[in-house]
Parts: sequence; C-alpha cells; structure tokens
Amino acid sequence: MPQSYTSLHCHVTFGTKDRRPHLTTGLRSRVFSYMAGIAKNEKGLLLAAGGTQDHVHLLVGLHAETAVAGLLRVMKANSSKWIHENFPDESAFAWQAGYGAFSVSRSNLDSVRAYIENQEEHHRRLSFEEEFRVLLERHGIEYDPRYLWG
Repeated sequence: MPQSYTSLHCHVTFGTKDRRPHLTTGLRSRVFSYMAGIAKNEKGLLLAAGGTQDHVHLLVGLHAETAVAGLLRVMKANSSKWIHENFPDESAFAWQAGYGAFSVSRSNLDSVRAYIENQEEHHRRLSFEEEFRVLLERHGIEYDPRYLWG
C-alpha cells in the first residue's frame, strides 16, 4: 500500500504542577486556543478541550507519524512558555511532569467530547484525583496509588 490511512484519537489529561489553581476560566480558553495551534503545527487536530483551574482534558486527533509523548512534550513546553511570556503574574505556572492518555474509538468521539466540554460540572461531584483513578481503571491500566501524585 503506497499510503498510510489512520484514525487515531486520544483523550489526554494532565494537571498543573502541585495542582495549583492557575487556570482561570479566561486563561483556560486562551491556552486551549494556543494548544489547538500547537496540535495543528504537529499535524494533529484538537477536537475538544476542557478542564478546571488545576487540570485539562484534551481530545486530540493524531497524525500517523505523531507519537502521543512527543505531541504532549511540545504542547506542554510551548504552552507553558507562552503563559510565562503573556501572563507575567503567572511566573510560577508549570504543568505536572506526567499525563494520562487514553485511546478513543471513532464511535465514542461524541461522548468523550461531551465529557471533556463539561468538566466544570463534572468536578462539582468528583475530584481530579478520583476521576483519574476511574479513567485508569476503565482503561485497564494498572497503577500503584502510592505513586500517582508524588
């Protein structure tokens, strides 16, 4: 076959360092727009973005040659730099080192998009830590609770 055909979608989530509440509503929307540009530059597509003051959820369409780890390294580094350059009061801003990445089938894109876009409502009932454990368990990812938030 002379060409590659893919349908690769990922739900990713990561928090601010030490879960600090840096991401105000206004800042979040601007960061999401910036991240959409980063995804596009990496041959991807940001399909949905949501979160709260201390974490984000992204639904990303990946290019066949793009590794999730590489995309997130660029996305986190560039968005952090952009925040520092454009919001001097956020000089202490940083993303956490790790992330969660979960594959999404095309048939589930709409439900994952809705889930991501309703994060503020969702987190009135569930903390990010509880939510992340649920995501890990739902996707069959083994983890040691002692090392989740260290």
